[in-house]
Formats: sequence, C-alpha cells, structure tokens
Amino acid sequence: MAIMRDNRWAAMAAGLIGAAGVGLAAAASHAGGEALLRPASTICLAHAPALVALSLAGGRIRLAGLVALGMSIGTLLFAGDLVAKHLLGTGLFPMAAPIGGMMLIVSWLLLAIGAVVSTRS
Repeated sequence: MAIMRDNRWAAMAAGLIGAAGVGLAAAASHAGGEALLRPASTICLAHAPALVALSLAGGRIRLAGLVALGMSIGTLLFAGDLVAKHLLGTGLFPMAAPIGGMMLIVSWLLLAIGAVVSTRS
C-alpha cells in the first residue's frame, strides 16, 4: 500500500494533532476544561513528535507506516472522545477512549518490534 511506504502523510497528521494539542491546552487553561481537555492535550502533544519522527524514518524502521497510522487513529479516538465528553456531554461511541488508548499502546509496541527487526540502514 503506497500510503504505508510514503510516510509524508504522518507529518501532516503530526501538524494537525500538534496544533490540536496546543489548542486544547489553551482551552483547558482558559475555558475550564482541566478534567478532560488537559489529558486530551497531553495525548496530542505526546504523539505529534512521534509522528514527525516516524515520517522522517522512512523505510529505515519496519512497520513505521503502520505505527504512524495506529498512533494517528488512536490519538484521534482517545483525545476526540475526551473532547466530545467535554463539549457534548457524551463520548464519540462506547469505549472510544479505551480503544484509542489500546491502539496507542499497541502502536508503541509495534514501533519497538519494528526497530528490532529492521534490517535496513
């Protein structure tokens, strides 16, 4: 799949997720959303740099595209569910945040596996 080999899309996702993280941090500080918006911001700001790194890794890390996809979707589900709960009073769908969180954990583990089994230099 071409999108998995060309990881430039991960840099775009990093930019959007990073911007969302900064916006959520501001909203949490100024609009009273500490309980839900602060953790959503933290998740976004933690994963945006990882996505930048994955976009730059290219073919040097096996599974980099899959890891970036998992991190992007996991971040959107986890943070999106918290934001929806804050703004709408209800989440995206049942178990959205836990599913997103599990996707993030699995993505980080896949990154570790991909780095160990990588044979490209």
